[in-house]
Amino acid sequence: MDHSAHTHQSDPAATISGPQTKPSAHGGHDHTDMIAEYRKRFWVVLAATGPILALAPMIQGWLGLTDVLRFPGDRYVLAALSSLVFFYGGWPFLKGFWREITTRDIGMMTLISVAITAAYAYSMGMVALGSDETFFWELATLIAVMLLGHWIEMKSVLGAGRALEKLAALMPDEAHLVAEDGSVSDVSVSTLTGGEHLLIKPGEKVPADGIIIKGESSLNESMLTGESKPIFKGADAEVIGGSINGEGSLTIRVDKTGDETFLSSVIKLVQEAQASKSKTQDLANTAAKWLTFIALGGGLSTVLFWTLFTGQGFSFAMARAVTVMVIACPHALGLAVPLVVARSTAIAATNGLLIRDRTAFEEARKINAIIFDKTGTLTKGEFGITDTLVFDTAFTEDEVIAYAASIEAHSEHPIAQGIVRDAPETWPVDKFKAIPGKGAEGVVKDRNVKVVSPGYLRDQGLVMDDPRFETLSAQGKTVVFVLIEEKLIGAIALADIIREESASAISQLQAMGIRCIMLTGDNKQVADWVAKEIGLDEVIAEVLPEQKAEKVREIQSRGLIVAMIGDGVNDAPALAQANVGIAIGAGTDVAIETADIILVRSSPSDVVAIIGLARATYSKMMQNLVWATGYNAFAIPAAAGVFFPWGLILMPAVGAVLMSASTVICAVNAQLLKLNRKDVSA
Repeated sequence: MDHSAHTHQSDPAATISGPQTKPSAHGGHDHTDMIAEYRKRFWVVLAATGPILALAPMIQGWLGLTDVLRFPGDRYVLAALSSLVFFYGGWPFLKGFWREITTRDIGMMTLISVAITAAYAYSMGMVALGSDETFFWELATLIAVMLLGHWIEMKSVLGAGRALEKLAALMPDEAHLVAEDGSVSDVSVSTLTGGEHLLIKPGEKVPADGIIIKGESSLNESMLTGESKPIFKGADAEVIGGSINGEGSLTIRVDKTGDETFLSSVIKLVQEAQASKSKTQDLANTAAKWLTFIALGGGLSTVLFWTLFTGQGFSFAMARAVTVMVIACPHALGLAVPLVVARSTAIAATNGLLIRDRTAFEEARKINAIIFDKTGTLTKGEFGITDTLVFDTAFTEDEVIAYAASIEAHSEHPIAQGIVRDAPETWPVDKFKAIPGKGAEGVVKDRNVKVVSPGYLRDQGLVMDDPRFETLSAQGKTVVFVLIEEKLIGAIALADIIREESASAISQLQAMGIRCIMLTGDNKQVADWVAKEIGLDEVIAEVLPEQKAEKVREIQSRGLIVAMIGDGVNDAPALAQANVGIAIGAGTDVAIETADIILVRSSPSDVVAIIGLARATYSKMMQNLVWATGYNAFAIPAAAGVFFPWGLILMPAVGAVLMSASTVICAVNAQLLKLNRKDVSA
């Protein structure tokens, strides 16, 4: 994530990013090293804090051990131990302070550094004057708590990138290379260049994107696409690197390697999304910046007030000022949004919802109209049987389809293939021949069978007066007729098959208050049939490709915030025009490059999921921002001593505990963000 505009950029804990490479290449280890550094410094400071507490005159007085623990030169030992704590334990904060000053980006590290430096300098001055009025024990406990808070917080922050680390770890390190002579040897995945043949054994991970050339098996792609069910694949099917092979042995031809693989593109998209600008984040950063100046001013005002207008003394005033600066650190405010951003992006990626633009993703929560392309989006983009009419009771529906499929198995036409695909069985055909422009015929089971168009019936003077045919024609479906021995025995209607989940997705979107519109170049009859089947609110049909963007503008002119869902080259201008462009993952590269969000599974139900996630993400952002600002609104006055008349005083260490707790609460709340799994059901 790009922290160039963040008030917490100097803090290592604020660095949230996905792995640049897979873990074996040490991507993401910097953050782990920082956690180790904070942990080590904390334990050293904690070990020194024990003796510091024992030597602190105030603590000795509280415990009644002054006569027991005092010895000549003890204040110098106390000063030496405190110097170790200040310079060793406080170094990450002092270093961050210098970075903020040199970059003119005042933030949290400045507040912490000013607080601990003021406490240390004041205390060392008192030692030089021979006074026991020091802040050494407060300094030690403050730094110890700050280190512990950062250690815990960074571990929480690291959890936001775990899903991406799991993605990067999906790709195995080695592959089984099949040589031309059939021998198999293990090679490093990094040496693959494309075109190699690889053996994938049952239970193993697929080492690269490729095409199956031998074998069949079920593959688990859930970590890549969010599809929970294993997908059965055979020869010529594509496999995704990182997916898990099931029960069968496969031989694949490597198609894509390295940065070209699907997995690499997913990680790249996630990183781009995390780096893209967030309007909500800008708001939080501005608030955090102002809070920093308020805290510095508040610290100075606190010192002046307690010194000039009360009789509490400079020591009391300094303690209040240090507490104000510590408790007002805007870390929770600075991390409130980035933590949620990292979490939501990772969740989306592992469910096949790829976010390319964060601003558009945030805009998705306000969508109140969605425009769907028809072919390939709401439908599968392939013909299938929708209705079967039987005119001769001597035959069943399955027999009518089987006779037709036996003939059509010899044709490459999409309609013919649709019949074959849905047929219960096919039988051998003799004397096959095409009927130019009208269909095909052949001998099946010693019977002459013809599969023909309505035009053939007209040419032959055959009358079709069944009202069901008129209904199917009115729906824009393609109807073919089956004749056996020149007798009409049935008809088969085909159409672009509606996706099983389309109706459910439309229903859920409407329940979310979203108007669902279909924009298609197909004829109005077909469009109206699809709309009626799945319950769309509006249909715009017979639109030329170059008119689609204009239609999107017209819908936007109604005052609607519009998302466009499409998968083809002709959808690209409309995707760009919409407030949010969403590409179906199986679509063309042009559509994908134009879109703000990509749905890997090509499922309309994922549109519901991405909008649901956008709304949940915004809700978490607001919860964190409300908590962070509300906490400071109460904590700063309390730290300044507003409640002193009622006996409530916050010590610097207590302020550090509250500040760290506030940040950890925001981190934990971000981790509670989840995707509603029912929205991505197949």
